[in-house]
Amino acid sequence: MVGRFPIAMRSVSCLLLISAFTGSMAQAGTVAAAMLVSQGVASPVLGRMADRVSQRKVLLTAALAHAAGMTTLLVSIVLKAPLWLMIVAAVAAGCTSVSFTSFMRARWATMVGPGLLRAAYAMESMLDDTIFLVGPLLVTVLASAVHPAAGLVACLVLTTVGSVAVALHRRSEPVSEPTPGRGPERALGVPGVWVLMIAYAGMGFQFGAVDVTMIAFARERSTPGLAGVFISLIAVGSLIAGLVYGSANWRLSQARLLAVTTGLLTLGVVPLAFVESPLVMCFLVVVAGIAISPALIAGSTLLESLAPKSALSEAFSWLTSFGALGIASGTAVGGQLADLGSSAHAAWAGVGGGAVALVLSLAGQSALRGSGPVTEPASKKMAVQDQ
Repeated sequence: MVGRFPIAMRSVSCLLLISAFTGSMAQAGTVAAAMLVSQGVASPVLGRMADRVSQRKVLLTAALAHAAGMTTLLVSIVLKAPLWLMIVAAVAAGCTSVSFTSFMRARWATMVGPGLLRAAYAMESMLDDTIFLVGPLLVTVLASAVHPAAGLVACLVLTTVGSVAVALHRRSEPVSEPTPGRGPERALGVPGVWVLMIAYAGMGFQFGAVDVTMIAFARERSTPGLAGVFISLIAVGSLIAGLVYGSANWRLSQARLLAVTTGLLTLGVVPLAFVESPLVMCFLVVVAGIAISPALIAGSTLLESLAPKSALSEAFSWLTSFGALGIASGTAVGGQLADLGSSAHAAWAGVGGGAVALVLSLAGQSALRGSGPVTEPASKKMAVQDQ
């Protein structure tokens, strides 16, 4: 949990720090997007390496390199370096950011049996929602009460401590056991995995655009401190819905549930383009967050049933990667639209991202079912990403 806190903090920290020093949401969105894009590109590579050489070696090596990249990024922003230099530093930080979400899902699948695995994934979902509830608030408090750079410093410390702690827990580490005479199985060979990856990119685009919408909306009302509150309230809706979703005995397959939840996810963002009052926004962002956890739970449950068991670290890393790429794109596009127009324009971009996920989940029903329908209805087998 310590190592994963920065998942909910890095982008917001970048947006707040760079906008504070430069006054430009476009620059802030570009740098944050560069970090997320590089993380998305590197994450499957790190996951594949973990499946081959061990998570421990990848975690320790990446933690050292990430510390160097984050330090360079902090210095370049504080010294108001040229935009290209900040982007280079952000790329270095992103490329060395391990997907804790992916690694932990693979560790639970290795460490416990099917019965306990359901409970483990339920706990994972609750912890992730808690992180996305507390993380933005923590960043906002650090940036306003300590220093604008304090958020990124906290991300660096938490990532390092979490990486070392997980690396030292040897009992849960997955062991790659390829079939004799065959190379390691690849997650990308499964059509349903591709459908999930692109759908996650659409959802990620929405998440990135909505984060920018919250920050731009707060700035337009001269209450920048409310940005973290809005983003955290989204996690409140997600957490509540995740608990309800996990406790219900759904009759629909997980593939159909993915289509339903992505539809609700898309509709939930539409009202954000019309709201004027901060008080009303507090209510509407909770509503907008209601479908997040159920959609990600359905997607992750489907992934575990579709992907080869010997490539789980890689499979979850691909899902996280495409989600991060979507968040990066949504952050960049949302930042540009917020600068050129208003927070409402960024909100409509988020609606578009959700629509992509909805179309993919509907069109890919056959691939998502694989050789047959998912037979485990509505368990608490929850797994959330990493935007």
